[in-house]
Amino acid sequence: MASNKPVIVRFYRFQNRLKEKTAGLAPGNTGISREALEAAEQALTKMSEDYPDWVSGLVVKLQEQHGRCVDSPEMRHDCFEEINHIAHDMKGQGGTFGYPLITSFADSLYGFTVKRSGEITDNQIELVKSHLDAMRAVIKGRVSGDGGEIGKKLTDSLNEAIEQYQQTA
Repeated sequence: MASNKPVIVRFYRFQNRLKEKTAGLAPGNTGISREALEAAEQALTKMSEDYPDWVSGLVVKLQEQHGRCVDSPEMRHDCFEEINHIAHDMKGQGGTFGYPLITSFADSLYGFTVKRSGEITDNQIELVKSHLDAMRAVIKGRVSGDGGEIGKKLTDSLNEAIEQYQQTA
């Protein structure tokens, strides 16, 4: 049954603080000095150079969790949760530092290890290993960008493993 009460609508106008901060700047001028931008670009370049070494530590953590899955089947759900957290961190960083294949492989691993109910099979553990192998190859070969032919082969290889292990899971 519809009510005959009038509907009260209120409009709020919020002050645009961002607009105030940029008022008077020429289009394209952020108000950040050229020197500060150059320093930020140099820092990003340095971080990009160090990224493969840094991300190797995360791959080692993933390997440890994979090993626990193999050795302690009763801990697989906990291990998958930890693998999922690490993959989440990795997927957000690879592209930033020039390694979009790491982002792609980590995103796939992240999606694969989202909370699961039921038993986690040996084939599913092998699929985690396939992701790790692909990531290690990218890092060891310093395969940046899309990786060209090598990147395509790594991606195809991982996709074949996904296809194989999902059919037998």
